[in-house]
Amino acid sequence: MIVWLASYPKSGNTLVRSMLAAYFFSKDGVYNFDLIKNIKQFPNITLFENLGIDIRNEKEVIKNYIKVQESFNNKNSVQFLKTHSYLFNFYDKYPFTNLNTSLGVVYIVRDPRNVVTSFAKFSNYSTEEAADSMINKLHFGGNLAAEKNQGERSKVWTGTWNSNYNSWKSFENQQRYLLIKYEDLINNSEVTFLKILEFIFKINKSRFTVDQAKLNNVLKTTTFENMKNLEKEKGFSESKINKKTGEKIPFFNFGPQNDWRQLLDPKIKDIIEKTFEKEMLELGYL
Repeated sequence: MIVWLASYPKSGNTLVRSMLAAYFFSKDGVYNFDLIKNIKQFPNITLFENLGIDIRNEKEVIKNYIKVQESFNNKNSVQFLKTHSYLFNFYDKYPFTNLNTSLGVVYIVRDPRNVVTSFAKFSNYSTEEAADSMINKLHFGGNLAAEKNQGERSKVWTGTWNSNYNSWKSFENQQRYLLIKYEDLINNSEVTFLKILEFIFKINKSRFTVDQAKLNNVLKTTTFENMKNLEKEKGFSESKINKKTGEKIPFFNFGPQNDWRQLLDPKIKDIIEKTFEKEMLELGYL
């Protein structure tokens, strides 16, 4: 069944996805970009096309979310899917997913004051535009067909930053929810990643065992600097193109050095703190 790796964009989801791909889909735990292909993003253009769904019709795409998930779901094994979608009943009646297809969720969260600068850089937005998107916008990306030339990418219904975070808590009632803070993943990588592995084994009702040699290699080869160097050497399929200049925007850009205290306009900081005060207090960011 599906284990979701869910988050608002630029919150550390790709790091978690990379670590899990290296651990579960390699022999030695040494990471490379090919491994990440084992964990697809959702919604994924190819999955819909395989079922003959008209990807030009957004309502048809949304109506078939569950059908697509059922088409590749295997009840006897864990399958990971990355998403930036929020957990919501679209058009009031079409759920993003359900408990029949989903085993659980690892939700990755990051201080929104750092998300905004990372999101701005990656999306070629001003920080004002990025903040407005986090506060007001419900989706990013275009129509599935229009985005086809960008591989997996499609329209993703993110919700706002706080609605994305709050929506996935519904899995907590089923004890199928693990909250991971990006900051913990960076500052205490081994303990945090072990927590993720333990959760996956637990919801899959399997005995928790760790391959220490493989784990060590995962931790060594998925550092931000190593990922950044890999992108420079080999390129990364999920990076974007600056439409004005035609240049690639690095996917791995600021990383742990992204510090809102140094980078963020105080006015935008105040807006974010005021808008997301409840969640930021809950998460210990305020």
